Amino acid sequence: MPITIAELAASLNAPFEGDGGLVVTAAREPQDAGEGDLALAMDPRFAENIAKGAAQAAVLWEGADWQALGLKAAILVKRARLAMAGITASFDAGLGLEPGIHPTAVIHESAQIGEGTAIGPLVVIGKGAKIGKNAKIAQHVSIGAGVTLGDDALIHPGVKIGARATIGDRLIAQPGGVVGADGFSFVTQQKSAVEEARESLGETVEAAGQEWLRIASIGSVVIGDDVELGANVTIDQGTIRATRIGHGTKLDNQVHIGHNVVVGNHCLLCGQVGIAGSTVIGDYCVMGGQAGAADNLTIGAGAIIGAGTGVLSNVPKGKAMMGYPAVAMQTHVEMYKALRRLPRMLSKLKSKG
Repeated sequence: MPITIAELAASLNAPFEGDGGLVVTAAREPQDAGEGDLALAMDPRFAENIAKGAAQAAVLWEGADWQALGLKAAILVKRARLAMAGITASFDAGLGLEPGIHPTAVIHESAQIGEGTAIGPLVVIGKGAKIGKNAKIAQHVSIGAGVTLGDDALIHPGVKIGARATIGDRLIAQPGGVVGADGFSFVTQQKSAVEEARESLGETVEAAGQEWLRIASIGSVVIGDDVELGANVTIDQGTIRATRIGHGTKLDNQVHIGHNVVVGNHCLLCGQVGIAGSTVIGDYCVMGGQAGAADNLTIGAGAIIGAGTGVLSNVPKGKAMMGYPAVAMQTHVEMYKALRRLPRMLSKLKSKG
């Protein structure tokens, strides 16, 4: 949508200089920007690229000499990445759904649909589901029986929400996500080899082979407000109690949350993170890509888990961890340095021998 420089500056809570009435219709990198575009050059390193494009307005760093860059207007920001959040929100075209309910959608007669909701083609909404106001639900989405979905949801194509899930306001769910699949829970008639191995730390594994009996998941999934789920996220429902995702938490693509897991408020779990059943993650935790946590652990509030880290025991609050198995980040760095020195040390030992 077109927006003036003055309007955009107000939304960013940032000052502007020059022609505040100048209208821009898209945000571009400086060298690609046309006359009606807003050039993004919040770092002085990118300033020289403005001349390669045709932009008349730009977002620049605080204190920039915008007139020397040949611009008619500029917005000056202190924090580039923070500004990007507001800029991209202003130019986001959304899903492009038509207002109302598409005629191919299948909605149970008992479902409640809030005002202002847009529902795309081939959406299925089950018995007793409650959809909040102003939801935008794209094509091929499935919402199960008894689901409660809050206001202002944005659900991309192909998302599947299982029965009885309770989800707060302003959910964003990227394509292909699954909320409320059954947990991976199985048991044997007698003690299994896995149980024996855990009890004896692998010293005794004599149990005969046995078939696995399924434990059904009769819990649910509870998701707070302002949660974002990346593409192909999977969240298993609880066995008895609910699997929970706290307010403001963001899950990246292909994150897997096992049954009974509790993820606190405002956590950030990056791509391919996996959390095994019944683990509890405190508020404000960050887990890097491909990190994982074993079952029945506690990761304290504010912990930072580096990419590729394997968490096999409890983590205290506020601790930064790396490696497999996870150790304090500084310890991991020292271990890595020592490991890299090994070939040279062995070579020296051989030469002295």
